[in-house]
Amino acid sequence: MNREAVIAEALDLLDEVGLDAVSTRKLAKRLNVEQPSLYWYFRTKKDLFTAMAEAAMEPHATAPLPTPGDDWRDWFAENTRSFRRTLLMRRDGARLHAGSTPTGDFDRIRRKMDFLVTSGVPERDAQMAMLAASRFTVGSVLEEQADTDPGDSADLPADMPVIDHESAFEAGLALILNGLAHSTGMQGVDWPQVRRPGGGKTH
Repeated sequence: MNREAVIAEALDLLDEVGLDAVSTRKLAKRLNVEQPSLYWYFRTKKDLFTAMAEAAMEPHATAPLPTPGDDWRDWFAENTRSFRRTLLMRRDGARLHAGSTPTGDFDRIRRKMDFLVTSGVPERDAQMAMLAASRFTVGSVLEEQADTDPGDSADLPADMPVIDHESAFEAGLALILNGLAHSTGMQGVDWPQVRRPGGGKTH
């Protein structure tokens, strides 16, 4: 048993039982070890969850970085979509990630910021846009993963639009991008087509 094996098994446990039911006792049983032996790798349950969150982000954390020839709007949109896809790969992925600090990702974040600034986006706007997109994405996925019955819209008024989660996400992403483009005096992006019917409830 090594640290990576413990994290991988913990993520599999997460997918099976959900975040609230993950415990070091259950994890130790899956690994066929005594519970105290896990403390060799993680002093607290919070330390374990932090490591799980970092490992769960690997698909996004290893995605290609922007290159000088990329259009910053296209890159920004795809980077945000990649973050969303990665959160959705794990059960309760957004809850696991929320509040975590990507300590091993600072260099990549700086390079992304440098790309936006080099593309003509003011540094402060680039920082706030990246933060807004990140928090918007986590919130969107929290709603999506909490929606246990996406086909149930019986409690909505007849004139209330029903928008699926992906369409709602794309519309919100377009608003962030258009706002950023407007503040920099650049051209925005086309508004996405909203698909109906869907599952997500609008608020």
